[in-house]
Amino acid sequence: MTATAGAIIFLAVILFGFTALDLFMLISLLKPGDERNQIIVWKASAWTLLAMVGANILDVIENFVRAQPMAQNPFIQLEVTAIIYFAALMYYKRRLGG
Repeated sequence: MTATAGAIIFLAVILFGFTALDLFMLISLLKPGDERNQIIVWKASAWTLLAMVGANILDVIENFVRAQPMAQNPFIQLEVTAIIYFAALMYYKRRLGG
């Protein structure tokens, strides 16, 4: 197996993992549940929104200071959102007993 084939397999696995995280995020947001589950999803969503807004504010400040044009990759932003949401959801499920 060449290095190129190994890199393609690695990137395919990463893409599959990110796709699974995105689907997990959408399903958990759309799935109705009891009041405790809604609180867990609400808290995870709030922390995800706070983290993404904070990251965007820092990006805007950095680009303003460096006098560079704004350039964000939406794929990267979506994957970071999914990772933060998954981590926050797991934290609150463990903390609140979901």
